[in-house]
Amino acid sequence: MLDIELKWLIVLLVNFLVLVAILNFLLFKPLLALFKERESSVKGSLDAARELDRKKEEGIEKMNKELSEARRNAKDAFETLRDEGLKSQKALLAEAEAQAAGLLQKARGELKTEAEKAKTALKADAEKFSEEIVRKLVKA
Repeated sequence: MLDIELKWLIVLLVNFLVLVAILNFLLFKPLLALFKERESSVKGSLDAARELDRKKEEGIEKMNKELSEARRNAKDAFETLRDEGLKSQKALLAEAEAQAAGLLQKARGELKTEAEKAKTALKADAEKFSEEIVRKLVKA
């Protein structure tokens, strides 16, 4: 049988407890403190990363809102300028048409006057030629 003496068992037990106490003081407590410090550091970093991610999402959302607002403003400005351009174009066309109508009316008047002058001159020439023909026929 196994022969265990109580004296040596107590010595081994005391030796084991002293070793555990020394290891606890020199190794376990510093390691636990280091692990806790590392855990809190990682947790802090994760919290900071989440905060940065949240701020990034807010920034992207804000930027998208500003971008759509800018697009809407640009579209409104474009529509306003296009409408003003169309109004200006219509006014210029109306003015040009009025000027063209005036010029056409003036040209028609001048043409009518010239035609009357030519008709009068032709009538005078015809009377002159007919008198001359009559005179030559009477002489003959």
